[in-house]
Amino acid sequence: MSILNVQNMTHGFGDRQIFDDVSFRLLKGEHIGLVGANGEGKSTFMSIITGKLQPDEGKIEWAKNVKVGYLDQHAVLEKGMTIGSVLRSAFDDLFSMEESMNEICDKLGTASEEEQAELLEELGTIQDILTVHDFYMIDAKVEEVARALGLLDLGLDKDVTELSGGQRTKVLLGKLLLAKPDILLLDEPTNYLDAEHISWLKRYLQEYESAFILISHDIPFLNSVINIIYHMYDCKLSRYPGDYDHFQEVFAAQQAQQNAAYERQQKEIADLKDFVARNKARVATRNMAMSRQKKLDNMELISKSMEKPKPEFNFKTSRTPGRVLFETKDLVIGYDEPLSSPLNLMIEKGQRIVITGSNGIGKTTLLKSLLGLINPISGSVERDHYLEIGYFEQEMSPDIETTCLQEVWNEFPGFSQYEVRSALAKCGLTTNHIESKVKVLSGGEQAKVRLCKLINRPSNILVLDEPTNHLDVDAKDELKRALLEYNGSVLMVCHEPEFYEGLATDVWDASKWTTKLV
Repeated sequence: MSILNVQNMTHGFGDRQIFDDVSFRLLKGEHIGLVGANGEGKSTFMSIITGKLQPDEGKIEWAKNVKVGYLDQHAVLEKGMTIGSVLRSAFDDLFSMEESMNEICDKLGTASEEEQAELLEELGTIQDILTVHDFYMIDAKVEEVARALGLLDLGLDKDVTELSGGQRTKVLLGKLLLAKPDILLLDEPTNYLDAEHISWLKRYLQEYESAFILISHDIPFLNSVINIIYHMYDCKLSRYPGDYDHFQEVFAAQQAQQNAAYERQQKEIADLKDFVARNKARVATRNMAMSRQKKLDNMELISKSMEKPKPEFNFKTSRTPGRVLFETKDLVIGYDEPLSSPLNLMIEKGQRIVITGSNGIGKTTLLKSLLGLINPISGSVERDHYLEIGYFEQEMSPDIETTCLQEVWNEFPGFSQYEVRSALAKCGLTTNHIESKVKVLSGGEQAKVRLCKLINRPSNILVLDEPTNHLDVDAKDELKRALLEYNGSVLMVCHEPEFYEGLATDVWDASKWTTKLV
């Protein structure tokens, strides 16, 4: 049975085509992985099927009475919302029913006998619905999910704007799971999640009986939960049964076949043109030449498989620093309250350190304290005088109004326009991306803009806060290669063991010094 049908969908932004006559269907029980390079339109596809965007052409049809749950990587949580209020909003439809029930009770006192009978029947129906949906157990359900996701220890009254990126993701995920939708739509759910909760989500999806569509660049996670791949490529959407590894094999074979057919056709075209050129002027062979020309005119041309621009990251190194880059003495990090016990850490030249641990326990705060971007609660940080730091933050400001071109030019005013364009192109961005505003790009494309600024400024230590979030497979592979070849030191927060294995010289577990419950 088809739950979702997308027919002949076409969509674009300005002169940038995203989809061209795309069709798609979701069947009961399918666990779909939606894959493709950064900027191919995966999040746009989710926005269209959820009704947040209208396609330029085409039809989107959901089966009747289907309840859709969407975990959106761009969802906004506003100041004043608490963890508890966001989780309880999963039951807004039931709370509305309770309000209707209270209104009916108010009306009963003044209603006629006939009206009372109708009101009592309606009241009974609402009470039955509330009972079936365990309405009177909502607080217990909220507490259960909050505990499973590690949110209960933060306090259900905590304002969501005070949470880390990973904690906010957990809140949105918790709300989604409490709503128990018929269909799950998940856009990069593992971004910012720590290993423990990625493992929990993996088990949940493996046991999930209904259908879901999952966008993820975490290939081991993707392979463990899906049974069908839909690939976005060159404005098309293609279906491949099986996991991501099987898709890659089939897709590579398809590309090789298309290129071989293209080469054969190009040779045939060249031979036909040569024959026509040599024989069209001779009376004896003119008819044959015209026949060959007709074949040329009617030939359906095979296109060569389109090579997507692959990023190329090469970090520049500056002068050599001293042996000890950072040294802390009884450093206590935090904002209003301590996030760590006193820390006595030393980072030496040549080390590639990865910091791991649960969300919200102070990993980003530690980086910012070491860099001097925020003041510690107590203790001190000594930095080598010859440090030249390349810092990659988790996110860009959502209010940014510059284009990619302006963003990099502002950072390197001495560059010519050609040099700025070349630098962005090396990071895997096309002309359309380069001229677009940064805020309309996908998370992966924005990350490439920030990496562009990083690789063009010499440094002797890279401080990277979750650099793999949003990056597609090719970009992650290239980033790992570039970090392995980088001659400076690395200090990185990362939740993907597959990325930092073979790269890290040391792994620090932040849970060993945090004062937060984990």
